[in-house]
Amino acid sequence: MEQTIAIQGVQGSNHHKVAQLYFGEQVLLDECLSFDELVHSLTHEKSSYAIMALENTIAGSIIPNYALIDANNIHINGEYYLNIHHHLMALPNQAIEDIIEVCSHPMALLQCKEFFKQYPHIKLVEDLDTAAVARRIQEQQQRGVAAIATKTAAELFGLNVLSSEIQTIKTNETRFVILQKQKPIEDVSQINKASLRLELDHKRGSLATVLNVMSDCKLNLTKIQSLPIIETPWKYAFFVDVTFNDYEDYTKAISVLEIMSTSLKVLGTYKNQRTA
Repeated sequence: MEQTIAIQGVQGSNHHKVAQLYFGEQVLLDECLSFDELVHSLTHEKSSYAIMALENTIAGSIIPNYALIDANNIHINGEYYLNIHHHLMALPNQAIEDIIEVCSHPMALLQCKEFFKQYPHIKLVEDLDTAAVARRIQEQQQRGVAAIATKTAAELFGLNVLSSEIQTIKTNETRFVILQKQKPIEDVSQINKASLRLELDHKRGSLATVLNVMSDCKLNLTKIQSLPIIETPWKYAFFVDVTFNDYEDYTKAISVLEIMSTSLKVLGTYKNQRTA
């Protein structure tokens, strides 16, 4: 049976592109217009895998997604870094001067805000998905409205690109993770990265001690993100990514961290795409 991949957004979105690059061009999609819907698709087995954006070099971490992965006990089994290219598009036979409204995902608007300073007449409106806006413009034949999306979306929905590469910083990259409901069967020889969730005693030096353990065990800390623990005001969980050369170094670190932490959860172990 062919596997279905849940993505946030529709055909032509960056999530769709990652699904094709990671799983192959011909993928069956479950198109979800929110990350909550995406997680529901995975946990209720409408899909075998899900693609989720987790952080961007301009906009930073998508913090609610860390909480979604944790709360739903789903597993990270891979990652993909995608260069993001934002293009302004609308129905044919229009110029930028004809556009009065641009609708797009909040992250896309944030990543392109410098471009729109030269067009103060354009109203920026937040929407659920980049490619979904492009599709709606085509379906409803909305003139005077533009989308920020991929060139694939422009081709799919018959839109004209008014301006290319409008992102503020041209080296704009998003890290996506590949998720599944069940813990994957691991090939230890391929694993050199892990995502962890830690809770520590609320006392001086507890985080520093944990970081020293990671260093002593030859783990390289590539990401640390704090998130409030809702049930316990002013206490935080730490979401941590580490890379390593030797899987035994990782297992040694985990055995120590389990003792030192009030709570330790492995969100996933997988291959670091940066070494691919």
